[in-house]
Parts: sequence; structure tokens; C-alpha cells
Amino acid sequence: MGTGSALAGKEVPVVGSDVVRWIDLSVPSSSNIAAADAAAPPTADDRASCFVIGDPPTYLIWKIHKAQPQTLELLELTASKEFPRVGLRFTFTDALCPFAFICKNEISGASRFPYLLYVLTVSGVAYFLRIRNVSAYASLSIFPVNELLEVNVRGYIPNHTAAITAVTATVGGLLVGTSDGSVFCFQLGVVDPSAPGFVRELRDESGISRLWGLISRGKMVGTVQELVILELHDKKFVFVLHLDGTLRIWDLASGSRVFSYNMGIMTMEGATFVRLWVGPSYPNSSIIPLAILYRDTSDENSEMISLYSILYNFGDRIVFSMEPSAQNIPLEEGRCLDVKLTLDKIWILKDDELVSHAFSTNIDEVEALSYALQEEFVADQLFQSTEHLADEILRITHSIFSSSKDDILPFVSSVFLRRLLLPGVHHNATLYATLVEYSRHLGESELQTLTADGLKKEILSLIEHEVGSEKVSLLHCWKCFFTRYFHNWCKNNALYGLLVDSSSDAVGLIRKNSISLFRSLEDIERIVEGSSDEVSELTGLVDIFDDDLECEILIELLRCVASFSQQLGKTASSIFYESLLTTTVVSSEDIVCYIVKILETGYCMSSPVLQTSTSGDHIVVLEKELADHKSLRKLSVDMFLSLQGLHKKASAWGRILNVIECFLKFLVPQKVIQKYDTEMSSNINSSVIVHTTYQIAKVMFESAWDFLLFLSYLVDISGQVHLSHDDINKVQLELVPMLQDIIFEWLIIIFFTITPTAAAVTEDFNSKLSSLQIDNNMGKRLWNDKLGRCDFTLAFIFLLNVGSSSLDHSHFYSERFSNVQSFINRTRDFISWIICGQAGGSSTFLSRSIDLAFILFKHDQYGAAEQLLTIAEAHLLKEKTSQSIQDADGGWCIRHHLLGCCLLAEVQCGLHGTQKDKKVSDAIRCFFRSSSGNGASVALQSLSDDLGIPYLGFSGCTSIAEWKLQYYQWAMQLFERYSISEGACQFALAALEQVDEALHMKDEKYLNNSVNESVTTIKGRLWANVFIFALDLGRYYDAYCAIISNPDEESKCICLRRFINILYEQGAIKILCSNKLPLIGLVEKVEQELAWKAERSDISAKPNLYKLLYAFQLHRHNWRRAANYIYMYSARLRTEAALKDSVGSSLMLQERLNALSAAVNALHLVHPAYAWIDSLAEGSSVVNEHYPSKKAKRTPDELSADNDVEPQGWTSSIDIEKLENEFVLTSAEYMLSLVNVKWTFSGKHGALSDFADILVRNNFYDMAFTVLLKFFKGSGLKRELERVLSSIALKCCLDKVESTWVEEHSHLLTSAKHDMVVHGSPITVPTIPPTDRNSCWATLKLYLEKYKDFHGRLPIIVAETLLRADPKIELPLWLVQLFKEGQKERLWGMTGKESNPASLFQLFVTYDRYAEATSLLLECIDSFASMRPADIIRRKRPFAVWFPYTTIERLLYRLEELIRMGHMVDHCDKLKKVLHGSLQNHLKMLKVDSDDAISVS
Repeated sequence: MGTGSALAGKEVPVVGSDVVRWIDLSVPSSSNIAAADAAAPPTADDRASCFVIGDPPTYLIWKIHKAQPQTLELLELTASKEFPRVGLRFTFTDALCPFAFICKNEISGASRFPYLLYVLTVSGVAYFLRIRNVSAYASLSIFPVNELLEVNVRGYIPNHTAAITAVTATVGGLLVGTSDGSVFCFQLGVVDPSAPGFVRELRDESGISRLWGLISRGKMVGTVQELVILELHDKKFVFVLHLDGTLRIWDLASGSRVFSYNMGIMTMEGATFVRLWVGPSYPNSSIIPLAILYRDTSDENSEMISLYSILYNFGDRIVFSMEPSAQNIPLEEGRCLDVKLTLDKIWILKDDELVSHAFSTNIDEVEALSYALQEEFVADQLFQSTEHLADEILRITHSIFSSSKDDILPFVSSVFLRRLLLPGVHHNATLYATLVEYSRHLGESELQTLTADGLKKEILSLIEHEVGSEKVSLLHCWKCFFTRYFHNWCKNNALYGLLVDSSSDAVGLIRKNSISLFRSLEDIERIVEGSSDEVSELTGLVDIFDDDLECEILIELLRCVASFSQQLGKTASSIFYESLLTTTVVSSEDIVCYIVKILETGYCMSSPVLQTSTSGDHIVVLEKELADHKSLRKLSVDMFLSLQGLHKKASAWGRILNVIECFLKFLVPQKVIQKYDTEMSSNINSSVIVHTTYQIAKVMFESAWDFLLFLSYLVDISGQVHLSHDDINKVQLELVPMLQDIIFEWLIIIFFTITPTAAAVTEDFNSKLSSLQIDNNMGKRLWNDKLGRCDFTLAFIFLLNVGSSSLDHSHFYSERFSNVQSFINRTRDFISWIICGQAGGSSTFLSRSIDLAFILFKHDQYGAAEQLLTIAEAHLLKEKTSQSIQDADGGWCIRHHLLGCCLLAEVQCGLHGTQKDKKVSDAIRCFFRSSSGNGASVALQSLSDDLGIPYLGFSGCTSIAEWKLQYYQWAMQLFERYSISEGACQFALAALEQVDEALHMKDEKYLNNSVNESVTTIKGRLWANVFIFALDLGRYYDAYCAIISNPDEESKCICLRRFINILYEQGAIKILCSNKLPLIGLVEKVEQELAWKAERSDISAKPNLYKLLYAFQLHRHNWRRAANYIYMYSARLRTEAALKDSVGSSLMLQERLNALSAAVNALHLVHPAYAWIDSLAEGSSVVNEHYPSKKAKRTPDELSADNDVEPQGWTSSIDIEKLENEFVLTSAEYMLSLVNVKWTFSGKHGALSDFADILVRNNFYDMAFTVLLKFFKGSGLKRELERVLSSIALKCCLDKVESTWVEEHSHLLTSAKHDMVVHGSPITVPTIPPTDRNSCWATLKLYLEKYKDFHGRLPIIVAETLLRADPKIELPLWLVQLFKEGQKERLWGMTGKESNPASLFQLFVTYDRYAEATSLLLECIDSFASMRPADIIRRKRPFAVWFPYTTIERLLYRLEELIRMGHMVDHCDKLKKVLHGSLQNHLKMLKVDSDDAISVS
């Protein structure tokens, strides 16, 4: 702020001006132009200006950056619309002069080309561009050649050595001034450059003297320094300022000079003329204001602006004259950047402030008015104005949250983050530049699309990364970030020029990447930020005091409060504000107490958090602590002396407190009764109003906070300043509550103005469909694009609901930029609307907060509405500590009802986890509280359906119980709509509690309502809802309790069926088999539902319902029913297996085996007399329904009569034996399925025999013999055993193996195992490998020895099979031994076993095995001969059996026959002799034995 200037206003940034997407257009240049270098002045500084065109005006802003002098940016603004998101950026081939002229197209083609643009390059090339609307360039990258004109003006200047030093333009003409003092006018765009009259020089000479050219010019003038065109009475005049101080005015139309004056005689000695500005003429007068900037040649930093007045008269001839007096304005500090003249003021933009001076001839009476720039506000918010402000934030926070240290750092980050995202501080280009410095790879366009929450996450992520990687404190990272951000902010918001609209006296500022407007100060700002003299001049403040003494007391009070605030006020207010908007463990009242304690005793510096945050050593910490204590001690002394002096002046504390009370009324938001009838649109003026509202509310809030802190401190030291008990009561019971109300109201206003809106949430398909711009949906899409942006705060939503005043239709809605005072007036009206609503309808702001919350809810700002209601509720609790917080009109109920709706809507916007659970819990609490408040029924039923919240849809409730019943049902349906079962369940249970009382169940059968539902029906419906919600929550026990509590039997059955279905789908069906559910009275229904579902479910579904029924019955010791259900499962599997492939069927067969085994085990638990189950034909609807059969069923006895048929279905009961038979057949099928052999029992004659053969062929010998033993008896079993062993013997015979060696193994398979993957299952099953020779003989030996006791002729059958298959085969030794064994054991009887040596001897003879027969006979004879004599009787018997004479005779006959035939004569003859010799010896022995026997007898 300049010296001697009073603060009169502040800069207000325009929302959205920092986010502009530029359309780059390259301007082509003709190749035949060869311009000289540096023919015109280059752009040494950033330059910008604004042209106001039309009525209503359009503001065209151009900018030229010194870093990019070849580009020109163009923005088109309209006050009645939002700030444009798109601008034009023209890129020329050469650098531009710091000049551009934009005007309305009055030449030709205005419909296509509304604007004309004149620019000049430093090489002397002038461009004339016809500009279309911005949208027309969206798809272009090169400016169309046919829409521009390019002229090298240097070629038209006679003196080629003269440089261009000044340039200006008007419609149809470009004027340039040269270093030799000449001025040339080019009719650019009007006359062809090659046509005569295109260029014209402004000269003094006339007539023939012009022919002499430069020689006859007359008096020479200095270099042209500035050119300005002014239009007066439809005539255009050119004001030319020369370097030597000559000021000339030319009539542009005639080209004649009408005025010339040497300004040097009126200026200080040694001054250089730098710039010239000409203002508009005064209305109803003939005065033209004129300003010239001088610079001291000896000191370039010393500048001065002189104001002059030129009088003009348009009588018979045009006469201009200079007023002798001048108003000099020295620029003591700062460099002059731009100057604008209005009707009564001059606006001077310096690099540190904006200053205005009123035009006056009496210079001593003119006071300079200063307007604060945004740099001051940004520096204050980012802790750049004072070094230790950021450190104080942490120290105060630590002192407050010492008992909850985990909350310190998040709270500090919240304070810093909120300051960073404040309107006016947050700047997209600045934030992008700062993030780039931290190497964050985030595009600028991507950054602009982030919502406020997204920005917070990105910034916090950066800070946390810095803390972790650099190992520094959080505070240090924030301070570094703020320092970098502020540096980039100043760089990206450099001052370029002024924006002035003389028609409305609006003043603005053009910055590098933003636009702003200026406003005047509110009265409170003049008091807080002005001098004490201004306080006494404020009419509104002086009127509330009785005399001058009270005014003096107020001035002294303000000084005390100001000094008090400077100690901790700014940082402490941030912490206090943050505590009000966030949920903290410390209340706002406690924070005040903590801060007062800090002011008395100092900070708590013992924490390592504080010590590390100071970024210094221990000595620095101690020095800082000592300095703080000294400062606080000085404050205490100064405050004590000030308060003593104040008390002495007022003579009593009561008078001082009355002054404070009167001043506090000045801080209360003013309520202006207005009637609004139209809706306001969002535009540039409205964005300025919103930010102005924030600036004023911030000052009001901090002032109220300062007084609250001051009064708290005053009460704390009441004994020192002699404050009486009554005075203390007045402070605590009157002033402090008054301050709390003021703080609450301004807090809410600040909350609205700085809180970004929440992004639009697309919830369903209809919402997504509506966003596709179908029909007329552009407005909705644009609205959704705004939501979520940092610069689009909640206050803009309220502005849309504010209409214009009926007294002044254009009060809010304006087509021009508002002037500095108008913004204050409009802001007051807006604040009044927020506080009291339309026509002052709300009695208190607490009730008004409900209306505001409805507006927020209607625009989908659920979180903001919740926060508003929560803050209001917290403030209400402070007010109503000694009485009921519920008002009689039901406002308390409406507040909680709306809060519940907000919480539910937030849940729908995508919350998850604990955050969602908390919101749901709070919503439930709110709805319950709302229904139980005073006047709830009347208040809530009176809410209309156009408020945006879910409509109740019922009315006419006569009793509290009936009201609660209807309300709870509505809440239940609301939670159900949002798929929140927890809340819906609670309200359904609550509604059940009200049914009996509400419907008078004892006296009436039917309801006295519109639907005439019975009590049972209502309870049934509610219990059914409870059941559904409990199921959704996975609370199966509660769901079952709801079923058994349901009085409606039909509803109960439906619920039970659904209960079973849900349990099945969720995989929790096993709960039915536990003791968790008391199935008393519902066991049969549960069983029926399970059985019904089992019959209609896929047999492969998991879990299997048949198994569940089996377990269900086992749990209740119903063994037979358990066996019945598991057997039904087996039957389903048998039927389904017929449709499966061999691989898939093996799994089903295995399941069948398990089922049959379970059925057998269950029946074993039953008494043998009752160990049976119903047959499938009678008990299984599954088989009968899906697989009917008309064939007559055969009983097991009939099936076993022919010994080769398996039982398939029975008309009688099924016992354990039948189940075991089926188990055996299923086991065999399963084993065959493992080798991909599919077999199904057909029931025909011989099927089981064929089945056994198949098993043998696949080497399943054990299974084959098991089938035979299970299903065949007597002769049939012997026959089948002979067939099976014959088959095995044939397999051995085919191998042609040496049979003398047999591996003595008890296992059948000895080769390596090969695995095969079963289709549909990860389980591998072994396959049967091909048999080798040794294992085949071992198998034959094993089973022959095992089953020869069942049939004695089995060795004969095997031996005969081998000999028949291969007559030359050598019988295994073990087989021959089978014929010989047992002879010693049988001592008596003429006959031995069926398989004896005699039968083997007969086989040898029959199959021409004479050598073996002879050998066997000789062996037996020798054995007989070797017996002891005592064994005569025993010796005779076996011989008679073993050697039947007929067989011996056959052997001898065959040998003799072979000898006669000549076959093996020697061999046969030898056998015959050996046989004869042996028989003779045997007969002799028999004769001797006979004789011995006779002699003995």
C-alpha cells in the first residue's frame, strides 16, 4: 500500500478465469515481404488491455507475453455469462509490438466476422484480421489466408531510416508515429494497399508547399512517443505526444492539426515523457481529462503522473485549449504498469497496488484511495507474510490435542490443505507448476479435470511422500510447498493491465492467467483494516452510541482487540474454524479455553513433534521458547495497562460491556427484506459476489472470534481488572452466546463460499442415458460439468435460487460489470438472503438452515447438507443446554428427517466399509429421533413433494402410534430402495411394535384405513420383510425367527421356501442340520421343501440336497428316512449316468457307491425287523416323474431263481440284502468305467454271466468272483466258476509261458501303474495295465486254490482247458500237485477227491500225453510199493481208485497202436516195457499181500 493512501477496496478474482483452453491459430505470412529488423518497438513488458464493444457490452481482452512476443491471446467476456473456457491464441511469424486494437466490424461481413483485429510486428508488418466467433475455430490450426490482410507499413514511410515509435488504430485505420515526428494513417481493411489514398501523412503544411516535402515542413518536432484516438461528437481526433513534450491534436477526417501545446513548461525539469492517456469527456461539459507519465532522467525509479484538462469548443470551428492548472501525482513506491481515466477518476496500476485519485483542482484536498491486490491475501493465507505463523499452527494444535497426539498431524494437514484450496488461492496453472517441481507426472488438462477431493488426495500424497523420502517433519514439507506455491502463484498471476468499463464504472485487473474485478470495502473492513479516524466517520456505527465517550471507548477496545489478535488471533482463528467444520475430539469451547491458557502460560514445547518441526537444534528451540514467553509477558502487561486505562475512562465495566454489546450488533449479518421473483443465472458478476461474500464473512468471523477470545481472556483475568460478578455473568450469559450466534452465522456463510460442490453421481442407467444430450439436455450436462470443481462452490447453487429484487430488476442480474460499490450492495443482499431467506421468512438462522439444506439436497449436495445440519445441531445444543432442544413447530424433527435423507443419499454415492456403516447407523438414528420429536407428525406430513427429498406419501394420522407405524414403514421402504437391509430391518421391527396399538387389534378386526388390511396381514407382511432383510444381512437365525413369528401361514410357507432356497444358494444349507435353529413344528415342512427342491434340482449341484436330507434325518435319528433319501439320490445318479460319457459316469458311479453304502449303514442302525425302506416305485416321485416305466417289476426271488438276473426295481420294500446286491453291481460298473468300459445291467437271461466275462477280460478277477458268489448258488455257481477259471486258463495258455516258475505274490497286479485323468474332476484313478505272463499264471493259481473248495472238479476243468487249448503244454507243477494232494489225509474209502491222480491220469491218456500218464502211473505204483507191510489194506484201496484198469488198458492199446503205425516206435516200446514191468511187479506184490492176508486171517 502506498504512503498516504487509505484502503478503499480489494481485488476479487473471477471464478474460472484461471482455466482457459486456448485454440492455437498460426497466422501465415506472405513470402514476398522483406521487412527490416527492429523497425518498431518490441514488447519489453507483459502487456494487456480490454476493449468494451457494443451495448450490452462485450469485453475483448488481449494479452502479449514478453516471454512469447510472437503470440497474442484473445478472450471474449460477457458479464451476463460465465467466464469463457475457450480463448484464441494467434501465433505470428515475428514478434509483436506491445499493441493490439480490437473493434466491432463496421466495414463488411459483420455477421460472419463480428470483430476486427489490428496488430503490428517489430519488423513493421501490419496485420488486419477479420475474427469469427470463437467456436468457429475449434477445428482449425491455421488462420484462413482470405480472412487477413498483411501490409509492410515501412514501405510507405518516405524516411526509411525513421523507426516506428508509436502505433494506434481505429475502425478502418492504423496510425503509426515515427522517430522523426511523422504520423501516418493507413486505411487498412478499407482501401486496397495498392490504391491511391491508402496511406496519408498528418502534416501542418497546406497547398503547394506540400510539394517541398521534408524541407518545407516548418518547425520540427521530436519523436512520436504516444498516439491516442478520441471520438468527440462523431469526430475522431488523434492526440500525439512527442518526446520533446509537444502535444498535438489532429482531426483524423481532415488530416489537419487543431491543437498544439508544449507540455514541457508545465513539468519538472529533467523529466522524460513516457506515456499519454486520454479520458472520456465529461457529460454536459467540454472538458477532456488527460494524463501524462513522466520519468526522471536521473532516477528511472522516480515517476510522476500529471493530470491535465483540455477544453474544447465545436462552434464555427474546432477549438482546443489547455487548462493552466495540473494535478501531479507522484508515484513514490512501485512502478507504473497501466493507467485508465474515467469520468471522475484516474486509476493507476502499480506493481504492488491499485491507486485511484479523483479529479480536482485543489490538489491538497484529494486523497489517494488504495485497493489491495490479491498478492496480500494469498501471502497471508499461505503464511508468507510472517515467518512463524505456520509454526504457531503446530504449536497451538499440539497444546490443544496433547491428550490425542494421533490427531495432531492430520489436523494440521487439514488446516494447510483448506487454506491452499481457498477461492483466490487455488490456481490451476500455479498448482500444476508446483507439482511439476515435485516431479509429479500429472498433465495440466488431467489436473483440471480432478475434483476437489481428487486434488486433496494428490496433494496429501505428495506431502506424505516428501515426509517419508526426505525424513523431515510434516510442517517443514508444508512450509516448503507453500513457499514454492506462492512463488509460482506470483509468477503465473503477474500484473498485465487494467480493465475499465466507463459506462458502469467497473474496474478490473488483467493478470497473466486470470481476471479480477475490484470492490469497495464493507464497513467492518474499514474498521478492522483502516485507521481509528475512519471508525468515527462510519455513520452506521456512530448512530448506535449515545455520546462521543462511548465512541472513544470503542476505539480503545478495537485497539486492545487488535493487539490481542496479532499475538495468536490469525492462526488461532484457523484452528477454531477447522474445529467447527471437522469432527474433532476437542470441542470449540475447549479450544477457546486452551488458547486463553496459551496466552497466559505459553506453549507446551516438550513434545518431540514440536522440536523437530522447528528445523533447528536445541538451542534454537530454547531461544524460540524464551522469545515466546517474553512476547506473551509483554502482551499481558500491555493488556493489563490498556484495560486499566479503559476502565478508568469508562468508570465502570458495565458501560464498556454495553459498548461491546452495541458493537457486536454491528457484526450481526444485516437482514434486508426483499421479494425475489426471478431466477439468477451464473455469470461473472455472480462469481465476484460469491468471493466478495467470502472476503466479508471472513473478516466478520475473525472479528467475532477476536472478541470471543478477548472476552474469554477478560473473564480469566477478572480478578486483576476488578471485573464484578454481575459483569462476568453478563459476559458469559449474554455476550458470549451472542458471539457464538454471530460466529455460527458467518461460519455457515464461509462454509458455503469456500466448500466445493460435490461431483455429479450417475447412479443408474436412466441417469446415464439422460447425460447423452438427448433432446434439450445441454444445460443439465453443463451443470454436471461444473459440479465438483474447486472454483464452483455451494454459494453458486444458492445464487441460482436468488431472484432479482422487485424494486430493482437488474440488481443481481446485470449485463455489465458492476462497479466497486455495487458489489458490496449485492453482497449484502445475498448474505441477507442466506440468513433470512425470501422476504425475511425465517425467524432464526437455525430454521433457515433447514431451507438451505433442502436446496443443497435438491442439487445433490448431500454431504454439504449433512455438514450444514450437523453444524446447526451442534450450535443448537450449545443454545439449549438448560431447556429442551426441540421446538414446538417441528423444526427439530424436520432437521433430523432431512439429515437422515442426506446420510442415505451419501451412502448411495459410493461409500464403502466402515464409513458406509457409520453413515447408515447415523441415518437410522436420525429417522428414529425425527419420528419421536414434538410435532413430528404435523411437521413431516406437511412437507411438499417438490423439496427434492423422498416424499412421505401419507397423511391423516390421528394418533402417535399410527403416525409411527406409517413413518417406520416409509423408512423401511426407503432403506430397502437403497438396498440397506440393516436399516430396513430395524424399522420393520419398530413398525411391528406399533401395529397392535395403532390398529386396535383387540376391538376391531379390520383396519380403519384405505386398504382394509387385517392385523394378521400387516404383521405377516412386516415379518416377511424382517425375514428378507435378515437374509440379506446373512443373519439366518434372525430370519428363521421372523418365519416362526409370522402369524400369516401363507406368508410363513413362502418365507420358509425362500429361506431354504437362499440357504442353498449361499452355501449355508448345513445350518438346518445343526442345533442352531429350533425347528419345532416345522420339521415336516422343512423336509417337504428340501425334498421338493431336491427333486427339481440338478443332481450335480453343490451342496447336494439328498445328502442334506440324509444328514437332516440322521441328526434327528430317523435312520430309515435317512436311508430312503440317500437311496433316492443313488437312483437319480443311476438314471443320470445313462446320459453321461464313460469318464463322467465314473464319478456318478462312485457317488452311487457312497450313497448305497450310506443307505446300508443307516439301515444297520435300525432294528432288523424294520431295516427296510420303501421301494422307488412307491416312494420316489423323481423316478416316477422323470423316468416312468410300464414294465412289470420282478421280485428278488424271481430274479435269483434263474441265478443270472440282478434286481432293478421292486414293487415291495427294499432291505439291506437288496441294497448290498446293488452295491456289488455298482462297484463292478465303477471298476469297468475306470477302463472306459460301459456296461449297464439289462436284466436278461445270462446277463450276469456275460458281466463276469467282461470283468475277467478286463482283469477284474476279484470283482468277477464277488458277483458270482453274490448272485449264483449251487450248480449255477459251479458252472460259472468253471467258466471264469476256464477263461483265466485260456489267457495263460495263449501266453505260452514256461509254467514251471510262478512268482509267489498275493497281489494280482505287479506291473507299473498308469494314471488317467477323469473328465470333470482333478482326481486321478489307476487303470488296469496289460497283464504279463507270470502274473497270469499266478492269478490262475490264486483263484483256483481259493475257490476249489466250492467246486472239487475245478482243477480238472482247468487242466482239461489247458490241454484242450494246447495239447503239448506242460502243466504247471502246482496244478499237478493239486491232483496229488490230499491222498495221505484220506485214509478210508474207496473213492478220493474229485480232482485226484486218477482223473489227471485219465486226462493225460485222453490228450495223448502218454509219457506223463506213464510217469504218473509209475509214480503211484512206486508210492504204493514203498508202503510198509503193515499197510496192506491201505495199499490196496488207492490203487483200485487211481488206476482203473480200463484206462490202463487204453494206454497200453494206444502204445501198441502207435508201434504198429510206426510212430515213435522206440519211445513207445520203451514206455510199454516199463509199464509192463511195473504192472507185473505190482501184481506180484498184490498176490503176496493177498497170501499174507489170508495167512494172517
